[in-house]
Amino acid sequence: MAMTFGELLREHRLRAKLTQEELAAGSGVSVRAISDMERGRAKGPQRRTVEALARLLALTEPQAQALMAAAKEGRARKQLPVAPSALPPDLVDLTGREAELAALADAADRVRGTGVVVVHGPPGGGKTSLAVRAAYQLAPRFPDGCFFFNLRGMDARPLHPSEVVHRVLLALGVAENRMPPTEAERSDLYRELLRTRSTLTVLDNASDEAQVRPLLATGARSLVLVTSRQVLGGLEAPVRLGLDVLTPSASLELLAGIAGRDRVAAEPEAATRVAALCGHLPLALRIAGNRLASRPRWTVAHLAGQLGDERRRLTALTAGDLQVRTAFEMSYRQLSDKAAVLFRRLSLVPGADFTPDLAAALADVDRFAAEDTLDELVDMSLLDTAEVSGRYLFHDLIRVFAGERLADEEPAPVVEQARGRMVSWLLATATAAGGFFAPEGRQSPVGNLRDADDADAWLAAETANWLGALRWASEHGGHAEVLALATAMHWYSDQRGSGQTWAEVFTAGVAAARALGSVRDEAVQLNFLTWTLAVLLRKPQEALALHERAWQAAVAAGDVREQAWAMHYRAVSHLRSGRLEEARDSAVRARQLFHDARYPLGGHIAASCLGLVLNGLQRYEEAAELHRGLVADMRANALGLAPRMRDEMVAALLVRVGQSLVELGDWEEVAEVAGEAAELARSAHAPSSQGDAAYLRGIALHRLGRLPQAKTELERALAVMTEHRDARLALVLDALAALHGDLGDPDAVGEYRARAAESRSPDR
Repeated sequence: MAMTFGELLREHRLRAKLTQEELAAGSGVSVRAISDMERGRAKGPQRRTVEALARLLALTEPQAQALMAAAKEGRARKQLPVAPSALPPDLVDLTGREAELAALADAADRVRGTGVVVVHGPPGGGKTSLAVRAAYQLAPRFPDGCFFFNLRGMDARPLHPSEVVHRVLLALGVAENRMPPTEAERSDLYRELLRTRSTLTVLDNASDEAQVRPLLATGARSLVLVTSRQVLGGLEAPVRLGLDVLTPSASLELLAGIAGRDRVAAEPEAATRVAALCGHLPLALRIAGNRLASRPRWTVAHLAGQLGDERRRLTALTAGDLQVRTAFEMSYRQLSDKAAVLFRRLSLVPGADFTPDLAAALADVDRFAAEDTLDELVDMSLLDTAEVSGRYLFHDLIRVFAGERLADEEPAPVVEQARGRMVSWLLATATAAGGFFAPEGRQSPVGNLRDADDADAWLAAETANWLGALRWASEHGGHAEVLALATAMHWYSDQRGSGQTWAEVFTAGVAAARALGSVRDEAVQLNFLTWTLAVLLRKPQEALALHERAWQAAVAAGDVREQAWAMHYRAVSHLRSGRLEEARDSAVRARQLFHDARYPLGGHIAASCLGLVLNGLQRYEEAAELHRGLVADMRANALGLAPRMRDEMVAALLVRVGQSLVELGDWEEVAEVAGEAAELARSAHAPSSQGDAAYLRGIALHRLGRLPQAKTELERALAVMTEHRDARLALVLDALAALHGDLGDPDAVGEYRARAAESRSPDR
C-alpha cells in the first residue's frame, strides 16, 4: 500500500534528522501544521507548502514528485463524500458460523447504552468475515448509522484512534473548517454526538486495548464490535467470542462452495484430507478452494499430496495475494523477543499439547517465566489453551509455521541443545514417575510429582510427549536414558496404557540394552515384551517365540530371577494359547526358580498364574482356594509392598477368585468378592482390575435378578474398558445384550450385539 503524505513527510524529516520545530523554522510552515500533516489531520496541503518543505528537506526530484503526488491524492480524497456506512463486501460463502452470528444477534438484542463485543481468534480464522456478515444483518437495528474501520492492528503503524474520531465526525456532518483544533476537543465532540445516537461500529483488526478504549463512546443503544488477534483481556466487554476453526463438515462445505460441489463429492476422502491438512482454518480452506478452482485439471488428491508434505504446506497454501504464511507472519512480528524464541521452539514438542514445565525446558527458563510467555502467545492467538486446564496447544498450521521460523532463525546447534533439554527432561520425569509404581513405591516427591496419583496423571497426560522423546533418543544414541525409562515402566504398564505403547517401549528397551552390551538388561526387556505380547496384545504364539530369546539371554547372564520371569511368561503364553498342561509345568517351575532367586513377590505372581491354569483345567475350587490364600498373604503384607501396590494386587487376586466362583455358580459370593475388588481397584487407580470387577459383579447381579443394579455395574465396566481399549470389551457388550433382553428392550439388544461383533473384528 502506498504511503500517505503524512507518512512520507515524517520519513523524510527523520532521515534529515530534523525536529518538527526545525522544519517549521526553515520552511515557514507552522509547527502545528506540520504536526497535523504527519498525524494525517491535514491530508493534502497546497503545492507551495509542499515545495517549501521539499526544499528544506533537500529532496531529490523523484522524492519531491512522490511527495507532491501524495499531497494531491490526499486533496482528492478529502473531496470525496464520507459514507456513514462503508462496510466491505460480504462473503456470500461464509460457512459454519451460524452459532456465532446468533450470539452476536442476541448481544444486539440485549444491548442497553453501549454494548461491546470482542471477537478474537487465530490469524486466518475468519474474524473479519464474521464481523462484516454480522454488521450487514444487524445494521437495520441501529438507525443512526453503521461504521466500519480497519484499525490495521498488525501494521508497523496501526491506525491512531484520533483518525477514527476524525472520520466519524466528518460522517456525522462536522465540516472540516468547523473541526475542533485539538485532539481532546475532537474526542469530546465525538462522545457528545454519539451520546444521543444509536449506531453500530465495527473496529476490525485492533492491536490492543489502548487503541480501542478512546473509541468506546456511550450511545443510546449502540453496539461496538471489535475483532482482534489478541484476546484484549483488559477491555470491559460483556460478550466475548473466541473464534475456533471450522468443524470438519463445515470445512467440506466451504471447500465445496469454492472448488465446486461435484468436484469435491467425486473425491470425498481426498477432500476430507485437504480439509484436515488445512487445519479446518477458514483462510487456508479458502486458499485451497481457490487453487482447485483456478486449476480445473487438478484432482483434489493432487492438492492433498502437495499439502501432505509439511515442508511445502504453507507454500502450497498460496493463491494470488492470499497467503497463510503472511497471516501468521504479521502476528509473529508483534511478539517480544522471548515470546518469539519460545514460539519457535515449541514446534519441537512431540505431542499435541504441553505444559509450562515442558516449555520451560525448551526455553531454559523457570516455570513461571514460561507460563507468562505462554500467556502472551495465547493473547496473540498464536497458541491456544487445551481442554485440560494448564495445558497448551498449537493450531496445526501455526505449528508448521513455528517450525519454519525455528529452522530459519536459530542455529542448528542451538536448536539441538533445546531439543536435548526437552528430551532429557521428559525421559527423566517419566522414569521418576514410573518409580512410584514399583512394589516398594517411591517415598520422596520428584519435582511436581508428590505421589503415585500425580505420577499416574502425568504419565497419562504426557504419553505422546515422553513417547516421542523416547523415539528421538532411540534414534540418536540415548540408549542409557531409553533403557532406564523402559525398565521403570514395568509395574506401571501392568494396569495402565495400551499394549501398542508398551510393545514400542519395551522393543526400544531391548535395542538399548543390546547397544549398551548388557545381556541381563536384554533379558529383562525381552521378558517385558513377552508379557506384553501374551497378555495385552493377546498374541501368545509370538510371545512363546520371543520367550526363547528371553530365556537364553537370562541364562547367558546367569540371572536366576530373570530366568524365573522368563519361565513365568512362558506359562502365561501357554495359558493364553490353551496349552494348559504345559502352562502348569511352566508355572510350577517358575515358582521354584523364584524361590531359588529368593524373590517371594515373583513366587506369589507365579502361584497366581498356576491358579489361572487350575481354573482353565476346571479345577475351580482348587483355583479359588489358592487365590484366597494369596489374598490372605497380601493382606498380611508379608512382602512389604507399598499400600497402593498391595491394594492393586489384592484387587487382581479377588477378581481371579470371582472368576472361579462364576464357574461354580456361587453368585452371591461373586457379587461380594467383585464389589470388594472394585473398591480396591478404584482406590489404587487400577483400571484393568476395576473393569473386570465391575463386569463380574454385573453378571452376578443379573443372575440374582437385581437387574437395575446389574445394568449400573455393566455400564461402569463398559466405560472403563472403552476408555482403556480393553480387549475384553466384547464380553461386557454380550452381557449387556443379555441383560437388556431380560429388561425387554430389543433395540438395545441389537445395538449391543452389533457393537460386540464390531469389537471382535480383526481390524480393530
